Amino acid sequence: MSDANVVVTGLGTTSPLGGNVADTWAAALAGTPGAATLEHDWVERYELPVRFAAEVAVEPAEVLSVPETRRMDRSAQLAMIAAREAWADAGTPEVDGLRLGVVIGTGLGGLWTLMNAWDTLKERGPRRVLPLTVPMLMPNSSAAYVSIELGAKAGTHATVSACASGAEAIAYAKEMIATGRADVVVAGGTEACIHALPIAAFARMQALSTRNDSPETASRPYDETRDGFVLGEGAGVVVLEREEYARARGARVHGRIAGAGLSSDAGDIAAPDSAGQARAMRDALTDAGLTPQDVVHANAHATSTPAGDIGEAEAIHSVLGDVVVSGTKSMTGHLLGGAGALETIFTVLALRDRVAPPTINLTTPDPRLPVDVATAPRPLPEGDIAALNNSFGFGGHNVSLLVTTA
Repeated sequence: MSDANVVVTGLGTTSPLGGNVADTWAAALAGTPGAATLEHDWVERYELPVRFAAEVAVEPAEVLSVPETRRMDRSAQLAMIAAREAWADAGTPEVDGLRLGVVIGTGLGGLWTLMNAWDTLKERGPRRVLPLTVPMLMPNSSAAYVSIELGAKAGTHATVSACASGAEAIAYAKEMIATGRADVVVAGGTEACIHALPIAAFARMQALSTRNDSPETASRPYDETRDGFVLGEGAGVVVLEREEYARARGARVHGRIAGAGLSSDAGDIAAPDSAGQARAMRDALTDAGLTPQDVVHANAHATSTPAGDIGEAEAIHSVLGDVVVSGTKSMTGHLLGGAGALETIFTVLALRDRVAPPTINLTTPDPRLPVDVATAPRPLPEGDIAALNNSFGFGGHNVSLLVTTA
């Protein structure tokens, strides 16, 4: 791999906390919960045991045109909104399409399209299934639509590694630039699966919180009373550039993606492995040429599950020692394939603004907790500093991204 520095010049999101980066970040620093009771008739129709989730704060139909909402699955709609904001934030770079790439990850892809098409087939017959069903449901649909809009021809890819998908997309984008395939890559993750089937399935796994009477406090990473994650939706997208290219065009730089570490557990399909997580973190440090002492902050995967939180916290402590840890899923819920991308944005902003976002709902810390968790916005030191973002997915996928200041 070359020594090319990869910088972040654009940020975009639509999330349960806001319809753009500024609103989302302000809500995160204010400790705003994004979860609420679901107001959909299918919740009662299917007698779902979990009746709340973290839906996006701004509906895609309020932002996109009617033709766009008709030809794109909800997951692609969210990705497009985030990508357009990121591209505008980067100053709409005038880049040769042959030097422009796109990597947008997702965990499930066009779930709503697939389920709606199945309902149509059963109830109305094959002739009523939409002709665009396949392009809408395929997991690479979001990446394809973004690449078409921007004219990206250096390569368009879709990472599918469950809850690590968004972070893996950014790691892959970094590699595209470092190996010389592209000068600019639009990368991130998206998910839109607040639907009866995933809710029922995750509930059967006992993975979801069942705090129906208090959705806003249900996501509580590291708390002794945590009982599962809160399903969320949304997208996060960043624009990455070769630093020389960005500086030459006078781009504003938010930060750097200095290192990426990826590992796999090759163990249980659903149970996390802290040893694999630690390997990814160490590999990110090695890739960046940094030491644990350079890292002051970690945005943890921290899903609020009994099995996952402490193992990751132990891995963070074993690799980094004493750092300020934030569990932002306490506010956003778990965006699955979009989580790693949104949390990378949070990590970039934490370094840029020198403040770690809070972990809300942590009232009774697990006595086994070995790390310092910020329960209010925590100032970060001046100077050149680094922060780590962790994303882990079912299947044993571990991704750690190391971000440094600009």
